[in-house]
Amino acid sequence: MKLLRKGISALLIFTMLLSFNSYVLATSTIELDAAIIDTGKYIYKTVKSPQVGSIGGEWAVLGLARSGYDIPDKYYKNYYKTVENYVKACKGILHKKKYTEYSRLIVALTSIGKDPSDVGGYNLLTALGDYDKTIWQGMNGPIWALIALDSGNYPMPKNKNAKVQATRDMYINRILECQLVDGGWSLFGGTTSQSIGDSVSDPDITGMALQALAKYQYKSEVKKACEEALACMSKMQNSQGGFSSWGTANSESCVQMLVALCELGISVDDRRFVKNGNTMFDNLMTFYNKGNGFLHTKNGSGSNQMATEQGFYGLIAVQRALKGRESLYRMRNKLDIGETSSIANSVGLENKHKDIKKLRITKMGKTFKDIKGHENQSAIEALASREIINGKTKDLFEPDATMTRGEFASIIVKALGLKPKAIDNFIDVKKDKWYAGYIGTANTYGIISGKSTTTYAPNAIITREEAAVVVTRAAKLCGMNTQYNTMAARDILSQFIDYVKVNKWARQSLAFCYDKEILDSSTMEILPEEPIKRCEIARMIYNMLYNARLL
Repeated sequence: MKLLRKGISALLIFTMLLSFNSYVLATSTIELDAAIIDTGKYIYKTVKSPQVGSIGGEWAVLGLARSGYDIPDKYYKNYYKTVENYVKACKGILHKKKYTEYSRLIVALTSIGKDPSDVGGYNLLTALGDYDKTIWQGMNGPIWALIALDSGNYPMPKNKNAKVQATRDMYINRILECQLVDGGWSLFGGTTSQSIGDSVSDPDITGMALQALAKYQYKSEVKKACEEALACMSKMQNSQGGFSSWGTANSESCVQMLVALCELGISVDDRRFVKNGNTMFDNLMTFYNKGNGFLHTKNGSGSNQMATEQGFYGLIAVQRALKGRESLYRMRNKLDIGETSSIANSVGLENKHKDIKKLRITKMGKTFKDIKGHENQSAIEALASREIINGKTKDLFEPDATMTRGEFASIIVKALGLKPKAIDNFIDVKKDKWYAGYIGTANTYGIISGKSTTTYAPNAIITREEAAVVVTRAAKLCGMNTQYNTMAARDILSQFIDYVKVNKWARQSLAFCYDKEILDSSTMEILPEEPIKRCEIARMIYNMLYNARLL
């Protein structure tokens, strides 16, 4: 009996610790999402017309494009027009020596779905085929050449004017051969231009080098170099969890190492990078100036606009890592800003139904008073700005309230860009009711079914498993693979203590939703027959649309 009590006590302690860690993670996620929304608004407000440049230009565009923050396509289209005019004026020669000018522009253009091989008739990739000119400016050259080329998986460009034609391996080897004795990198360390200060690793350059090498961990020499660099940076990290460059603690150095961890797939709370309980994310947030972006240093010296743009994409890198999305610089899922009307039909997955459309933003900046700091704030705002979901009142969303089956049908039809059309399939859905058209359309496309062959129960509260079934059917229309066999579904659902309570007709759908992170898989229970909250529904629809490339 005493042994049993000890076992129960140990289990309780473990459960408490697990719950505490989940609380800390949830708190950090809420703080992260809120900071992203706030900083996105600030950048959009302060960089109204992005230009070609390292401040108020490409980094602002990259951050906004990769954040999922709701920006009208016109913003990116105007930027691209600016880029076209700039490139034409330069006749395709952005700089005679600093080839990072090409790399920076390539990364930004890739993030908004534009082809850098044809900008006003000029191929910006070509310059990176010149090895000697690319490495001229120190480690920045080969580092950013790799990041730029890999951002869109572009083939190595042929440069007929180059004395030495570059290859990816040449850039990788250049970075490796310039690694310093202490394990990291500096701007000119290991080059013929090295000065006294370049013999000590710099966290900014080291972070960027790790980002460039992240894709090549399968090479043993790259893996070894990265491990040495990480060990070096772990030693250099200060007691507050941040870094100093040239003797000054600053936000940008922290950002570059934070992005490096995310590109490498290393957890932000990896024990090597937690000092006195502080992670790099914790340190970065000490520079956060709510409503005004990020500070370069704690006393506000230096370029705070540059710090803000870098701090913003640093947050994006962390958010993407936490949500299991492709990293900041892996851009298979990028924006599409082609010429479209208020509803775009030329986006989404290859196998989506022809009637499914991407909704555009019609209420920029729409929010509600009661969702500030809520973990699903960004999802709610993204849907509300497209008029997919409404508040219970003009100013209140009521995130913890439930939703009727009729309300849910209207949201799913709006989310898919379908036209509501009433039908006579259900005796309890009268054609003069506001929800009749939505229920009719959803039923026609096979997204919803009734409680029986003749009734729908539009005013009944929708449950979590019912919502999962509807969202899964919608996802299938969007071109997603929603098929899970019995064994696969059981393996996914068995992580939850109440999985046996799931009705047979909902198992495959719930497995799909948890597997694709459409539903939050960090919880311990499914609660399949419980009413699902409005905030959870917003998260489900948002994640489904994101995975279907319809946001």
